[in-house]
Amino acid sequence: MLKHQAAAGFLVIAAAFALAAPLSAREVTHAMGVTDVPDNPQRIVMLTNEGTEALLYLGVTPVGAVQSWDGDPWYDHIAAPLADTVALGTELAVNLEILATLEPDLILGTKVRQEAIYPQLSAIAPTVMSETIGGTWQDNLKFYADVIGKPAEGEAAIATLAARTSAIHDALGEAVNEELSFVRFSPNRTRIYYKSNFGGLILDQIGFARPPAQDKDEFAEEVTKERIPDMDGDRIFYFSNDLNSDESTANLNDWLNDPLWINLDGVKAGKAQRVSEIIWNSAGGIYAAHLMLDDIEAIYGLESTR
Repeated sequence: MLKHQAAAGFLVIAAAFALAAPLSAREVTHAMGVTDVPDNPQRIVMLTNEGTEALLYLGVTPVGAVQSWDGDPWYDHIAAPLADTVALGTELAVNLEILATLEPDLILGTKVRQEAIYPQLSAIAPTVMSETIGGTWQDNLKFYADVIGKPAEGEAAIATLAARTSAIHDALGEAVNEELSFVRFSPNRTRIYYKSNFGGLILDQIGFARPPAQDKDEFAEEVTKERIPDMDGDRIFYFSNDLNSDESTANLNDWLNDPLWINLDGVKAGKAQRVSEIIWNSAGGIYAAHLMLDDIEAIYGLESTR
């Protein structure tokens, strides 16, 4: 009985919001169809982590957003500007009841995560979705910027990043020819990361080479210890769970003490570098991209291009 009452209450709230049509709107074509989007939306809800970073970078604070994959509820590097933003569950489990109470005038999400709840979201407010997330994050930033009426700011954000990666490429000199390896250690699965992932795409944008075994336009591949030789490179970047649970720490130590790992050329040269999983992998947005570039400058002893 209580579940039926809660559902009925949600539908009443959603219907009320849907009837409040925007005074001025334009049609936006997106992954789920065509939506009338209000001009100059003021109360935006964002349902992807990369999108939250995009909005903040564009000078817009969402009234609600899905929480970060790590943090309580936000990643440290975006926590301050989100102090008054309401957490709405995760990308994979959005709390629709709380979302409805925020009375948004625009909801931004992604088909790959929220396709199933698109009808419910659209009943609350105009909803626009990107096709997917991850490697498309720069295109998504420009898309979100267009949707909220800030196309010039979106283009400028990506142009600034491109200028910075180009400057780092030039500052690296011959070091840019190093073949960089990219690996994730996890108790659930250890994977070699190829080029089509957040960190891999940034490395590629700078112009770094990859070892032949990793020079693939793919996301990643799960491997066993027999594949440790494929983790070698002139320099090896690896990451693990940033929360450092006992399980993840034990797993990481197990791999790093394996004779095959110890005998990799990159390890013997002292060029195996642990990096932040949040910054180099899971956050996936423009602030994380610039923080990753900060790391690369520090690792290679370059002057900051900030």
